[in-house]
Amino acid sequence: MALLVDPPQWPAHGTRWAHLVSDSSLVELHAFARVAGLPARAFDLDHYDVPADRVADLVAAGADQVAARELLARLTASGLRVRGADRDALAAARRRDDLVRRWARLAPELPVGAWMPAGTDLLGRWAEPHRGYHDVGHLHEVLVHLDVLAESGERFERPAVLAAWFHDAVYRGRPGQDETDSAELARAALHARGVAAADEVARLVRVTAGHLPDVADTDAAALCDADLAVLAASPRRYARYVAGVRREYPHVTDEDFRRGRAEVLRRLLGRGHLFTTSTARRRWERPARDNVARELASLEARG
Repeated sequence: MALLVDPPQWPAHGTRWAHLVSDSSLVELHAFARVAGLPARAFDLDHYDVPADRVADLVAAGADQVAARELLARLTASGLRVRGADRDALAAARRRDDLVRRWARLAPELPVGAWMPAGTDLLGRWAEPHRGYHDVGHLHEVLVHLDVLAESGERFERPAVLAAWFHDAVYRGRPGQDETDSAELARAALHARGVAAADEVARLVRVTAGHLPDVADTDAAALCDADLAVLAASPRRYARYVAGVRREYPHVTDEDFRRGRAEVLRRLLGRGHLFTTSTARRRWERPARDNVARELASLEARG
């Protein structure tokens, strides 16, 4: 019975990542992770994703560092490995369960019967079939990135989290109008349930139309940074993001999409900073710029 960690070699979000697994028991794995201070969100079905700067701590705490091939072989032999064919369905189910729990925690002062139907409506909107990227997965990622910012000491309040739930709740591929409609949905839904911050949530949703918050507007800064954090993802995740965005514009020709997308990327690179909070600038600015620059170069090469 052993805890195993492989060398950090998978890039994402400005660092490299390793995997922590148990070769016998998920109970053992979760207990070790809790003692080591790994966040629950780092668990990915059969392993924990571990940033490079934590690997030495895990080894000191008792994990065995092994080659990636050995880790995979022992995880497979244990019967704990989640097969690739099963990962999407299992991940989707766990993600939905987590979202339901998160929504329930947002308004403990309200009756469940008044609050939970609003969350069900939102999850239905985020799961609409025409969404390629702005879907339930994106919603969950934004909330997780808000967790990252909070754990790093960034200050924001409940309206920022509520705004994350509503920020693309109306999505028809109409920049500006979608944010306006999502803001009005937030205002109406929250006012109807007596949420005092309804107008503030609507304001924050509108800020995501341009992702240019004032540094003193801490709620908007955290929300916008969490929304843009995908730009700093691993190359593989970034490629999935780009493909998802393309699927949302099936009516646009490849050439028109290439030109429009390239213009968006040039505007991003032309900013002094992509992110506003100090945590996001430190962790995500460089890898995000690298990803955006690579994509732009690829589009320009095709033009």
